[in-house]
Amino acid sequence: MVKITIDGITTEVPKGTTILEAAESVGIRIPRLCYFKEINEVAACRVCVVEVEGANRLLAACNTVCDEGMVIKTNSRRVRNARKNNVKLILTKHNTSCTSCIRDGSCALQDITKEFNITGQVIENPHEKLNWDLSEPLIRDNSKCITCFRCYNECHKVQELTVWSILGTGRRSYIGLDPRRGDLHTMCALCGQCITHCPTGALTARDDTARFYEAIDDPDLITVVQVAPAVRSAYGEMLGLPKEVATEKRMAAAIKALGVDYVFDTNFSADLTIMEEGSELLQFLGERDGLPKGEFVEGKRRGDFPMFTSCCPGWVRYMKLKYPEMVPQLSSAKSPQQMFGAVTKSYFAEKIGVDPEKIFCISIMPCTAKKYECDVPELQDAAEKDVDMVLTTREFSRMLRGVNVEKLDEIEFDSPLGTGTGAAVIFGRTGGVMEAALRSAYFLVTGENPAPEVFCDMGPEGRSAGEGRPWREAEYKVGDAVVRTAVTSGLANTGKLVEAIKAGEVSYDFVEIMACPGGCAGGGGQPIHDGEEYAACRGSMLDRLDIESDIRYSHENPDVIALYDGYLEKPLSHKSHELLHTDQREWSL
Repeated sequence: MVKITIDGITTEVPKGTTILEAAESVGIRIPRLCYFKEINEVAACRVCVVEVEGANRLLAACNTVCDEGMVIKTNSRRVRNARKNNVKLILTKHNTSCTSCIRDGSCALQDITKEFNITGQVIENPHEKLNWDLSEPLIRDNSKCITCFRCYNECHKVQELTVWSILGTGRRSYIGLDPRRGDLHTMCALCGQCITHCPTGALTARDDTARFYEAIDDPDLITVVQVAPAVRSAYGEMLGLPKEVATEKRMAAAIKALGVDYVFDTNFSADLTIMEEGSELLQFLGERDGLPKGEFVEGKRRGDFPMFTSCCPGWVRYMKLKYPEMVPQLSSAKSPQQMFGAVTKSYFAEKIGVDPEKIFCISIMPCTAKKYECDVPELQDAAEKDVDMVLTTREFSRMLRGVNVEKLDEIEFDSPLGTGTGAAVIFGRTGGVMEAALRSAYFLVTGENPAPEVFCDMGPEGRSAGEGRPWREAEYKVGDAVVRTAVTSGLANTGKLVEAIKAGEVSYDFVEIMACPGGCAGGGGQPIHDGEEYAACRGSMLDRLDIESDIRYSHENPDVIALYDGYLEKPLSHKSHELLHTDQREWSL
């Protein structure tokens, strides 16, 4: 322990504690802009400077370690003036068109500027022309970049994709794509974690809200919205709504209030995914154990173990970019988003007696990679576009600023694609797909439901695979088969797991991967809370919804049962293969 005095308060802190951490431990807040614990501690912004007795210059609190006897002032006149001048210097290079910026109201630089009472135009400066293809799902505007290095370190350390490079030198240095290394299509998983960790509007997802309004205003189109499990855990955050107000049913009412015709739940197609993927897993295990092979998914022999989940397009892109030889081990099941689109423009179109091309299918997703996925040509099986467009949770919440959500009466999702189960809702957090699949796989083998909690080792608090291994593992007996499972999220963790599998250090039958840390709850399209991670608390909300659900098993979803009885016949049927399965080897990047 070391003894320090900070703003007149004498305290002891463990060795290695930074001044920033020491200040917070005694209730003193030091402003910061670039800092993100364990990811970005590079003191680039100099907003957290403090005065230390005996030092000949101000020191950055975020990466200066406390020494014995240190006397620190965090709010002296010298400190205040330095912080204000440092922010002004940042603003001289920043595009200050704040009122038209997508991050207006949720921008860390804007908040800091207000905190230091900086008003008016600081220094008039020309901004570089936006040099980016605005049709891309992810957009970079360097006129709003403050070179804080958060995106760089998030991509390099947490996702280990090294998409962003530091280009130029000195004051002319900037962060961007190095054309010598590739482009978004050849390097990026489109997970969007760089967006959620950017403190300004320099990184954003493509804004598709104008297309949404065009569709609902078109009298020739029937607008159908699906909303993903993780959206319900977060949509109220940007609106300041408490959890008890921002409910699932009020979310359905808010979507209807925007003017759409039908509001369905992606939980329905998450249950459908479990039926297809769980059946595929059992087929896979039957092949392993020398049992009858049954009806193969046409043309899709898997090869080596394990079988990987396939519902996360960021993960699929990562696999195609980094481990193309292992792509055949992905489940051939489409994601819930794409299954929903295919069913909407076939089964549902027949139900209501309209041409599929008259249906405009809109997804509300916690994900930026879903904007890519809906445009993949190889995924369109029921119509020219099975899913026409994707809105992130952030886009959805911004559109609700003109709706008095709190005053809306709760409503049910529409039928027949609006029923979901507890198993489906946990798709939105890491480990949920695995748990849901095992619940139904157990039933398909034994004819009996397991206790829903029997597979909870796959959840966020599950069993670690061992010291230094950033994934969870467990073995379960399903009938006579032993299923060896593993779960991880975040692409750096994913790389470590895949490398261990390739090296023969570990062996599994079924592996769940989510590109974003914490799964979809922490997705790149979710609301941004500067300096904070919300995936865990959102995931806990989804667990509560699972526990409170009347139905907790995908195979008991009545709408899914009706779909099979009246249209698809059974999981892995020829019709199911046509609409609900894909070959990721053929996907365009």
